[in-house]
Amino acid sequence: MLPPREGLDRGQLRPTGPREARAGPPGPGERGSRPNSGGGGHPSRDTHGGGRGRGGPQDGLAGGGRWLRGPREGDRALYLSREEERALDGELGPGLQLAMRILVKLGDLFGAERLLPIRSAHVSGVSYKTVGDVAIGFLEELVEMGARASVPATTNPCGFDERLKAILDLPDEVVAAQERLVDLYSKLGLLRTLTCVPYYQLRPEEGSHLAWAESSAVVYANSVLGALTNREGSPSALAAAIAGRTPDYGLHRPENREPGLLVDVLFNPRDELELWALGFLVGQVAGDAVPLLRGLRGLPDWELKGLGASMASGGMTAMFMLEGGRPRPRGPLRELEKLQVGREDLSDVMDKLSSPGEPDMVFVGCPHCSREELELIARLLKGRRTERPLWVCTSRHVRASCPEAVRALEASGALVVVDTCVVVSWVERLGVDLVATNSPKAAYYLPGLSGVQVRLASLRECVELACSRSSR
Repeated sequence: MLPPREGLDRGQLRPTGPREARAGPPGPGERGSRPNSGGGGHPSRDTHGGGRGRGGPQDGLAGGGRWLRGPREGDRALYLSREEERALDGELGPGLQLAMRILVKLGDLFGAERLLPIRSAHVSGVSYKTVGDVAIGFLEELVEMGARASVPATTNPCGFDERLKAILDLPDEVVAAQERLVDLYSKLGLLRTLTCVPYYQLRPEEGSHLAWAESSAVVYANSVLGALTNREGSPSALAAAIAGRTPDYGLHRPENREPGLLVDVLFNPRDELELWALGFLVGQVAGDAVPLLRGLRGLPDWELKGLGASMASGGMTAMFMLEGGRPRPRGPLRELEKLQVGREDLSDVMDKLSSPGEPDMVFVGCPHCSREELELIARLLKGRRTERPLWVCTSRHVRASCPEAVRALEASGALVVVDTCVVVSWVERLGVDLVATNSPKAAYYLPGLSGVQVRLASLRECVELACSRSSR
């Protein structure tokens, strides 16, 4: 688990609202980024007879149901339909029972009154580098129990793609463990997407309930697509994939999707790096509040993707709003804390995340590149050759959608990488000390995960660095 970075010096900003800012430490990556519970043991129960007679929430499943009392006196009860009750009691198999135990405990913890059907799940914890043998043991247990995803469920990046196995010269036992991990997810019925941008392949509908881990995907789903998901941990997202349900709390509730912080952006970002540094700063200040940003217009999809990823890395942000965009506040804004941010306020973020020097390699694609980004990088590289290693990370789906751009990139010397990224791979085995990237998220996690330093640069600057000769 990575130690949280220190928060920004609040004195550099200009808060104008009535209450103290809710600054929270950045979440420790995709593992445990939200409180969640493991399996084991029934929660305390209080059976009150048929759910319909009690007026319990219904989701169209047959039968009556029961209420489960929360773990503390006076807590609201969690209602289970008859089918959910049977699943919790093990009548539908031990794998589903374990998943239900996880979800019921999570619902108890957050005071949920019911479980919601979900349209899809996205599971993190797929790179062997970040989860290790413990995850393999847990997944083997689920497979032996006969667990199986009941809704479309996608998977986050693993530790390498086929070409990187040789490039990184990984030990045979590491390769075998990573392949075993991915195979176990497949046996559980999860799709081998191996990407942090599952929405480019399976785009959820506006208003649909999801159970997604991977913080950048969560922010995109809530803020750009208008879907509803909490920032799940890997175990709770996997449990939701198996049960097809998630507890009704947090950002599944309309009242929790309202702005809690109003951010006035006093400058026009010159490039995506300034925008994403702004996102990281807002994430540090907002805590788990929903920030509403004023002063940003006409942002392309790929920049919104990176903006949300940076907010989630800076703090616990799982949703943001843009003035004039969708989703928007349901009614007039209540009295909010207000924050004004100028370009000069970004210097602290850059100082904390970026190191000077000549990079040993250049990396873009955290989150994974969209088709638009691949085509843009190909245009920037047209007629040029790279002088340093340039990794462009994306998904198999996106790579297949733009073969001409991929051919142009690799003809220029870039390596188009799928299934993984520098952050969750073993990049340290290349002997690199400094990596250049345009991703504040990568800059935050790489030093702790791989022991390498990061130089932040815009996408155009990254291409220039990749095409320039090292003076060393």
